[in-house]
Parts: sequence; C-alpha cells; structure tokens
Amino acid sequence: MPRYKITVEYDGTNLLGWQRQLDGPSAQEHLENALFAFTHQTTEICAAGRTDAGVHALAQVAHFDTEKEWDLYRLREAFNANLRNADAPVVVLSVEPVSSDFHARFSAVGRGYIYRILNRPTPSPIAKNRVWWVPYQLDIEAMRQGAQYLLGHHDFSSFRAAACQAKSPLKTLDKLDIEKHGDEIIFTVEARSFLHHQVRNMVGTLKMVGNGFIPPEEIQHILEQKDRKVAGPTAPACGLYLAKVMY
Repeated sequence: MPRYKITVEYDGTNLLGWQRQLDGPSAQEHLENALFAFTHQTTEICAAGRTDAGVHALAQVAHFDTEKEWDLYRLREAFNANLRNADAPVVVLSVEPVSSDFHARFSAVGRGYIYRILNRPTPSPIAKNRVWWVPYQLDIEAMRQGAQYLLGHHDFSSFRAAACQAKSPLKTLDKLDIEKHGDEIIFTVEARSFLHHQVRNMVGTLKMVGNGFIPPEEIQHILEQKDRKVAGPTAPACGLYLAKVMY
C-alpha cells in the first residue's frame, strides 16, 4: 500500500487545531475530507504534531496510505482543488512518496516553531490573528538574556500546561533565538519535541522579562521551582506557527 508524505500550510484562526474534533473544523478533518473526495476511501492522515486551536502552520508534515499509486502532481492538485471548494484555510504545499516505515510523528527528529509579537503602540488590522500585539516597548536584550537559561536539558514543569499528556517534563531545548524585524519580535524555537503549551508559556514568561516585571535571571529560579504557577501567562495562540519538522 503506497504511503505519501505531505507538507501542509494552514491558517489556524478558525480551526480547532490539527486534530479532528466533534464540535468544529480542524486541519485534519479538512484534509481527510479532501482526500476522500477523490479517492473515495476513508483514510486517516497522521501529523507530526497536534497544533492547538488558533495556532498556524507554515510546514506541518503528515502522512497517509492509499490503495493505489498516484501521480504526485495530480495528488497535490486534487487535494488543493477540494480544499478550495470547501473554502478550507488549508493548502498542501508538496507531496512525496515515502517508505512504509515512515511516520510523520515518530520519524521526526526535531520540530521548529516561530512566535511573532507585534511590538508597537497601535494594532495592525492586517496582522490581526497572526501576531500577539504588545503596545508597550519590550527590552529585547533582557529577553535574550532570560532565554539563555532555557536552553539545554531541563525539567520544564513550570512551562507545562495542566492538560499535558507527556510522560515526562524533561525536554532538551536546542534553540531559542529572539530577533527584531521592524515592529516585530520573532522567537525561533527548536527541539526534538515540546510539552503542551511549552513554547507559548516560555514566550509569555520572557515577555514579563521584556517589560521589566521580572529580571532575566529569574528564569533560572522559575525553572528550578518546577511549578506552572510561578511562570508567566500563556501567550496567545495567534502568534504561534509550526515552521518546520526535521527528519
């Protein structure tokens, strides 16, 4: 049975995340419906990770099996034609054949996210639902200093959502860069895997450093406490993007 890997982009604003839900649309549902429309077979599409409601994807990766082989161009175009017909905020960027032992989630060796903060006095009607608007000036150098404490292997319990189902809070953070581009502050974060809300909780806490509410070195203390209550708020979903999956 042929297996295909797809790279997917979606606007998560009006989606309940990646995973199919009973009470609203999801990226998985849109893609599975589009696939059924031209293969006429019910197929589960498995993704590299479950993005939350409101979170976007620039390069989500997923895989699925079909009963017959498909021309890759036709497969991509059929997906996107049916997605357009359904007015789905989802597009398939590429399709590749993969071996039967490839798994979008379990074969991945790393994941990369970006988080966007619009840091200016006025909001943006164009970037609405695409960024976290913070109207007061943030100290990017202080946030960079605080971010250094998060790099490496740690118990990230202080940055873990209560509903997180991971077996262990131990994770290794490989990258946490913070750059300023015009009015935007961009966080680039990479690790093999993340806890539920880990990126958004880290950004929310570093924003407290940026506005002077806590000093950069407080991040070390927050990590050591292993208590979600001592860290900052969860940053809004709208600023988060799954940017890449590494294999």
